[in-house]
This record gives sequence, structure tokens and C-alpha cells, in this order.
Amino acid sequence: MKINLESLVPLDQEKRSALPTREAALHLGRKEQTLRLWSCLENGPLRPVRINGRLAWRVSDIRSLLAGA
Repeated sequence: MKINLESLVPLDQEKRSALPTREAALHLGRKEQTLRLWSCLENGPLRPVRINGRLAWRVSDIRSLLAGA
């Protein structure tokens, strides 16, 4: 499933509590691999959760990071 910036739901309208890596990376302006490295090395500004073995990124954490918190 190809997702681009134009098809993203704005974070203030997002109803899900967590996003897959691809969507989180688009919101953050980072590459997917950067988020995966944050997860593996545990050195990034966000920590993912695992849902059925897949990484997911909390919308609340993304909002806080983008707000400068």
C-alpha cells in the first residue's frame, strides 16, 4: 500500500492511537529506516510499541515531538 504525504490524515484528526512505521516517518519527515534504527538502538526521541510483532508509533508521542516537547 503506497502512502504519500497528500493522502495522510493530519495528526490532529487522526483517530488511531498508533501508526505504522511508514505513516509515522512521513509525519516526522524522516525515512522509515531511521525509525527502525531508533527502535533497534533505543536511542531515538520516540519508542515504538509492538502490535502483532510489528512496530507502531504512538500518535500522542509524535504530536509531542512535533510540538517540541
